[in-house]
Amino acid sequence: MRKVEAIFEFTKTMNVDSLSASITELYKNFSGLNAVFSTSFSLEDQVITHLIATHDLKVKIFTLDTGRHFAETYRTLEATRERYALDIQTMFPQSEAVERLMSAKGAYSFYESVAARQECCGIRKVEPLTRALKGADLWLTGIRRVHSIDRENLPHFEIDHTHAVVKFHPLLDWSDATLKAFIDEHNIPYNKLYDKGFLSIGCEPCTRAVEPGGGMRSGRWWWESPDKKECGLHIHR
Repeated sequence: MRKVEAIFEFTKTMNVDSLSASITELYKNFSGLNAVFSTSFSLEDQVITHLIATHDLKVKIFTLDTGRHFAETYRTLEATRERYALDIQTMFPQSEAVERLMSAKGAYSFYESVAARQECCGIRKVEPLTRALKGADLWLTGIRRVHSIDRENLPHFEIDHTHAVVKFHPLLDWSDATLKAFIDEHNIPYNKLYDKGFLSIGCEPCTRAVEPGGGMRSGRWWWESPDKKECGLHIHR
């Protein structure tokens, strides 16, 4: 934890305008730094992947395969691998835990309550993430302020005490227009569900398109109240 705290203190003096410069500076000052990036192939994550690939940054990329993704998400994975020739590690949930959940509660227990939904997210997403972050010092994410109310006041760097890692949100201040313009300019592959009204894409049973003017996260877990829309991957206190 001392190394993580030292990294966090160092980041307070850094200029975060450039992802490439930030990663290079951190590696220069911290020997043996282990930086990782978790991608869900969102628009944000595709931009970060592009920057990692084009600047040849020493960042390991992984994705969480819950087993419930849209076909379009898997197509985006393959298009990304083909475009950038990257090694993207796929983390799956523990098969025994999924089998127990499906046998005891069926395929759609998450609709029954917040607790039931969090149980499913815990098995399919949180536990695999814990394994993926083991030994990491720096965790890059695609979080932006516009995603939800509880992300409005986030710093670019924070300590995730649960996983003992520094989280870095390089696109935190990017607007929707900036994000889309960057993707268009660089012809970055993206999930085609965004062209069909989806604003935030997760598991197929838990995600739907949003009517014009709808909130960024309103298509996720739409049957729950707005203050419950987190899966447990990013908890901010």
